[in-house]
Amino acid sequence: MNIIIAGCGKVGYALAQQLNDENHNITIIDNSAERLQPALTAMDIQGIVGNATSFLTQQEAGIEAADLFIAVTGEDEYNLLSCLIAQKSSNCQTIARVRNPEYFKEITYLKQCMGIAMAINPELAAAKEIAHLIQVPEAMEIDTFAKGRIDLLRVAISENSPLHNLKVLEFSRRFGHEILICILVHDHKVIIPNGETILQAGDTISVILPKEKIHAFYKTAKLSSVKEIHDVIIAGGGTISYYLAHILQQSGIHVKIIEKNRERCDFLSIALPDATIIYADATNHEVMLEEGLASTDAFVALTNMDEENVFLSLYANKISPRCKNITKINRLALNDIVEDLPIGSIISPKHITAEYILQYARSQSNSLGSNVEALYRLMDNQVEALEFHISTKSAVTDIPLIDLQLKNGLLICCIVRGNQIITPTGRDSIQVDDTVIVVTTHKGLRDIQDIMKNPVR
Repeated sequence: MNIIIAGCGKVGYALAQQLNDENHNITIIDNSAERLQPALTAMDIQGIVGNATSFLTQQEAGIEAADLFIAVTGEDEYNLLSCLIAQKSSNCQTIARVRNPEYFKEITYLKQCMGIAMAINPELAAAKEIAHLIQVPEAMEIDTFAKGRIDLLRVAISENSPLHNLKVLEFSRRFGHEILICILVHDHKVIIPNGETILQAGDTISVILPKEKIHAFYKTAKLSSVKEIHDVIIAGGGTISYYLAHILQQSGIHVKIIEKNRERCDFLSIALPDATIIYADATNHEVMLEEGLASTDAFVALTNMDEENVFLSLYANKISPRCKNITKINRLALNDIVEDLPIGSIISPKHITAEYILQYARSQSNSLGSNVEALYRLMDNQVEALEFHISTKSAVTDIPLIDLQLKNGLLICCIVRGNQIITPTGRDSIQVDDTVIVVTTHKGLRDIQDIMKNPVR
């Protein structure tokens, strides 16, 4: 696909990198040559210095031949206007990043009026993911499929867990065939397990299961002693914090936000009347202790600085090691450094945004018989979890899975057929109108036929 990206900030750079890795033709527009240069040096892409709301600049970038135009600058108005111009100038699809809560309330109307295919709100998406982690406190990571009916949960195995020294085959017998281990991380090595793989304390596993089975599974597996969350402290009062507090309060969870900007505190006090807003610096340890860090159920570090978030979460873990910890980190380079630190679950708004847009790009570039309905990049992008909807017959339909020559490092985790959720065996087959969930170490799958060693086109 020919893709134009307006904006070469953190999100634009990450998008360009991942879309370029999938062999799309990328052109970035930014009004700063200084911001463009690192991307042009690191990747085989085109760059245009200019204003993306200018028709002439879009023409120079090749808008008439573009398949997709993505606007991810820091200004909502700029993004919406540039998408409108792109949509009127060509037949391409458009995606806009819209962060302002006031605009996002009207996003359905704006999309209809302006012909925008997708509107992305990274802060709202991050807030929803954090809220999900708080509502299922035992999980380190949660990804959702089949319109919310199925979850892929990442959890750690402790010494006293019945999973320690258990074979994957025995796991299925003990916990039921509705629950399947899809990914295993042992000594930093990512494995798509088979029946003979042995689970050990210190490993993390990703299991897929129906949403209603989650709490029963945790209780039986003794995976964690984390209690149900009623109180949350949030460090930083930015847009993610605003969205997150609003979501949590609807679930009856008490929220306390610590923010050092007085004007922002005044806004939050009005916008979130049921939350407790503290005008203070969260890096002041005395403040954190006074505000109940030692007894809180969950702590979320959402300041604008990655390093500050890491230090805050480390301190929270020291003071209250049993509380749920969630840390916002945007710079991918920090992930390797903090991987073994006790800072809980890591959230990256820019990578959530990239997942949504990659999913859309794969769906649009696929001309075969299935669409990518969901896409998650896991384990520092070493694994992809995808959801396909099967719309037509193909080389993989109506054939027992045992007879398909599947790629190595790939697992068909789940088949959803109407109201039925199937954990597939070799005797099962994929049928038209199924939803199929696949976990794989292969990147770039665009169609269900790509699960085969030699896909038939």
